[in-house]
Amino acid sequence: MSRDPRYDILFEPVKIGPVTAKNRFYQVPHCNGGGYRDPSAVAEMRRVKSEGGWGVIFTEQTELHHSSEISPFIELHLWDDDDMPMLAKMSDAMHEFDALAGIELAYSGVNGPNLYSKEVPLAPTAMPIRTFTNDPVSARAMTRKDIRDLRRWHRNAFKRAKSAGYDLVCLYGAHGFGIIQHFLSTATNQRCDEYGGSLENRCRLMRELIEEGKDAIGDSCGITLRLSLDETIGDLGFSNSEVRDLIEMHSELPDLWDLAHGSWEDCSGPSRFTEEAAQQKLVTGIKSLTSKPVVGVGRFTSPDVMVKQVNSGVLDFIGCARPSIADPFLPKKINEGRIEDIRECIGCNICISGDMTMSLSRCTQNPTFMEEWRKGWHPEKIQARGDSESVLIVGAGPAGLEAARALGLRGYQVVLAEATTELGGRVSRERQLPGLSAWGRVADYRAYQISQMTNVEVYLDNQLSADDILDFGFQHVALATGSHWRNDGVARIHLTAFNNDASIPVFTPDDIMTGKAIEGEVIVFDDDHYYMGGVIAEKLVEQGAKVTLITPAAYVSEWTNNTLEQATIHRRLVELGVEVVLNRSVSQISQQRVETSCVFSGQTNSQPADAVIMVTSRTGDDSLWLELEARQNEWAKSGIQSIKLIGDAEAPAPIAWATYAGHRYARELDMPDIGDELPFRREVTGLKD
Repeated sequence: MSRDPRYDILFEPVKIGPVTAKNRFYQVPHCNGGGYRDPSAVAEMRRVKSEGGWGVIFTEQTELHHSSEISPFIELHLWDDDDMPMLAKMSDAMHEFDALAGIELAYSGVNGPNLYSKEVPLAPTAMPIRTFTNDPVSARAMTRKDIRDLRRWHRNAFKRAKSAGYDLVCLYGAHGFGIIQHFLSTATNQRCDEYGGSLENRCRLMRELIEEGKDAIGDSCGITLRLSLDETIGDLGFSNSEVRDLIEMHSELPDLWDLAHGSWEDCSGPSRFTEEAAQQKLVTGIKSLTSKPVVGVGRFTSPDVMVKQVNSGVLDFIGCARPSIADPFLPKKINEGRIEDIRECIGCNICISGDMTMSLSRCTQNPTFMEEWRKGWHPEKIQARGDSESVLIVGAGPAGLEAARALGLRGYQVVLAEATTELGGRVSRERQLPGLSAWGRVADYRAYQISQMTNVEVYLDNQLSADDILDFGFQHVALATGSHWRNDGVARIHLTAFNNDASIPVFTPDDIMTGKAIEGEVIVFDDDHYYMGGVIAEKLVEQGAKVTLITPAAYVSEWTNNTLEQATIHRRLVELGVEVVLNRSVSQISQQRVETSCVFSGQTNSQPADAVIMVTSRTGDDSLWLELEARQNEWAKSGIQSIKLIGDAEAPAPIAWATYAGHRYARELDMPDIGDELPFRREVTGLKD
């Protein structure tokens, strides 16, 4: 197959200062939970993107000086020469297939609490540190000497970046995280000297850093600037109109303008609330202010939307972070005319949760993400099958579908048996809930890939028993039978079921997802703390119910702080008229009333309700596994070598855990037993004299 001519424009080379990108696919900086702790894992992840055809590939935020660091978050460092080898390894990896290697330099200023270095933070104006965790630390206002030091630190970092092999150096002034934005914004810059006041003065540091960067390395490296299109914090914030004034005033200053939305939450909005190309209104027209190339983001997954961005004169480069994670080979698949093979990002933001939890990131669509080096998992290549031939997979949810897809690629004869009449398992149900339609791509991608394989057979409406499985004679059996929501309240606040006299009907998300309509006054008790409680509340409002959401947590959908959507969820519920009750637990149901208690004081009150929805925890559907396990002495007679429980059936978790489980099962089948060895590679800090 060959490229559709409609997409030719995406593969045109574009100059960025002294260097040239081979195409318009630009992987903007993105975090990954690896940083300085897992540099080889990060390097291989970026190398795979080079192989996948990206024209420009950037590191994540890279701290350029120890006086501004964001521990406990694990980002890259460029503090001194000791950091050079790992950064050089990354640039070499990016170059392997002729991508330009970029590094994003960050001085975090008012966002750098310095919990590790113990240095006093520096910012344009003295004020409390602005971090996700509200650290009780303040920054000191920078003196002119501090600013001269800052400029020197940048020059040192520029030179180190060039020595480490980078073609592009990006100065980070977006998302509220970079010192340049802190000087540009009157919210964080209340100075009265030549660096404060007018826009021209507030731009001074930006001009100095870029001009000195060009003097230091501009003969061979492009200098790019990443700015927020609108700070979206009201009158004090750096607005879209001021951004346009700044670009018009300095149109030829950087070699490329890298434009993001406002905060990180705005820029990486989940698909539940944010459409593809969501920032188009904010960026349209900026290209007319400069002759330099412009890159923007917008969770671009459609090549037609990408082409429109270029043809309409909005962007020169298609900036991608999350889509490049979901499919590192996105450019190559477009180039080869394989659009249908793209693993489209679903915008769930589970990748971001890796950075927020200081752990290696995951991707719901791409289970190989951040496992490229640790486990040797390539997103497009997999080893041939082992000694056995046949596998039965029971259950066609995310785990079962991914296991079938990957096993099919390995060359096994696979039968996928699904008890219902639809592929997708929990995804087929959840995609019907408000805002979650994009999540259906998890099933759609895998169903299409399986449909192209002659060695994978799918049987729907096929409820298998233990006897059936023992009679079939498959060599291996994977049980991906899913899970169901509990209705007894057991989760985190209640370790055993609380008192319920059945005077009020109790339902679960499963009931709502299978079409149960509930009206009247409804209490949603959320002790799950991810997205489901808020989504179910929204669904009930659509049905006409008056909803009260009660949670023992201090936030609605508390864990979604890690996916950058918690504030938006709370705002949506308030706009819908949902009453939100925090820090309280449903403690019992009796005499047609629901009793709640304060999680701190134990103080109780009660209220009437027509129904209660328990969004608390899920239980794996493992009864088939338990029966087969009890009959293990019959396996050999039936020709069965192994039976394994995978995905939610083994341990319920987010969808990304299920696709990972299915992929891992497929990768490890027929592989040697490693015993007590670690199932992944890691890097251990070397001792230093």
